[in-house]
Amino acid sequence: MIAPLAVEVGRPVRFEGYAEDYGVPIVTVQFSLDDGENWTDYDVSGSTGDRWVHWTFEYTPEEPGTYCLLVRSVNERGEVSPEPDTAAFTAFVPEG
Repeated sequence: MIAPLAVEVGRPVRFEGYAEDYGVPIVTVQFSLDDGENWTDYDVSGSTGDRWVHWTFEYTPEEPGTYCLLVRSVNERGEVSPEPDTAAFTAFVPEG
């Protein structure tokens, strides 16, 4: 789990990290902001099994509230990470 963040509504927040699958190449890293109902792919199909994959994801919250980003990887065998990583964040409207 990634430490919670507080971000302003209308301003982008960027997440980044690394993924690896113990010698099996990762072909995509996926992101969900709706508890896993829908996933957005970040193509990393050029990766190899002997290196960590660096990924980035940027999101701009349009409404105040609490959000939870789920992050998982898919390897070349089609196997999905057993448990996604999570990043919680709260979007707020600045005073003034």
